[in-house]
Amino acid sequence: MMKSMKPADTLTVFFSLVLIVITLIFFRRIESAGYLLALYSMIIFIQMLLVRISQRNAFLTVTRDIVFPVLSVLIIFDSMGLVVHSINPQDIDYLLIRLDYLIFGCYPTVYLEGISSPLLIDILQLAYCTYYVVPIGVGVLLKVQGKHEAFDKYVFLILLCFYFSFVGYMLFPALGPRYTIEHLQTVDADGFMVSKTIQDILNMLEGVKRDAFPSGHTGISLASLFLALRYARRAGFILILPILLLVCATVFCRYHYVVDVIGGLILCVVTLVLGELYYNRGKGRGNGSSL
Repeated sequence: MMKSMKPADTLTVFFSLVLIVITLIFFRRIESAGYLLALYSMIIFIQMLLVRISQRNAFLTVTRDIVFPVLSVLIIFDSMGLVVHSINPQDIDYLLIRLDYLIFGCYPTVYLEGISSPLLIDILQLAYCTYYVVPIGVGVLLKVQGKHEAFDKYVFLILLCFYFSFVGYMLFPALGPRYTIEHLQTVDADGFMVSKTIQDILNMLEGVKRDAFPSGHTGISLASLFLALRYARRAGFILILPILLLVCATVFCRYHYVVDVIGGLILCVVTLVLGELYYNRGKGRGNGSSL
């Protein structure tokens, strides 16, 4: 079965095993440890099952290649709310705030109030939401265009970027400026028409998680853009403006410190460099499934 596993399959299994080990190590500190062990084990089981049966029909193939990677990311991300503060209770927001102030001589989200407007916030909030469709959309486009090798590498690299960001959340838990320095803001970032509704929906779906550093929105969106420019150039050019607005929105809409965005840029670079090295090594051996 190992020979039939794609790098993305192996990556999800490997990261789920890492989470199982972490949960076992901190079993007494994690309130829902038993549930998490069952959850991560189920991800591994379903992934291995899909590897075995995905060739039977097109539906199972799409489930393995697109649907299950998306579900794995969503499920594991949601589980971070139970893991992060249990294993690392010390938030680093105070450090990120100080770094922002050291670099800029001000609190960026507070300073930006002077050049912000409700209409601009609405535009940026809409751009921020493209994060939830762009990574999937680029993958679907590559699949539809029949660029199978590019698609497999794309899914692997995007999953790697997500999983690296989750490791960052565990190592550097932080809430973000919309919670920690809200008392310094003098103007609400509610926008003109849609921002408040979008913020309420995201808060309801994501909850309060310590997922500020590094900025996954920045890292994953930039990685998606880079790979789109490489494998689907026309679509990549179309995405440049929305992705740039998304990166601006992370700070304007007070989801992230600027240092988080810098961390997201580093996340993107590290993912693409290390991911390429691993992927090419596996391809050179004729098997991209070993980790």
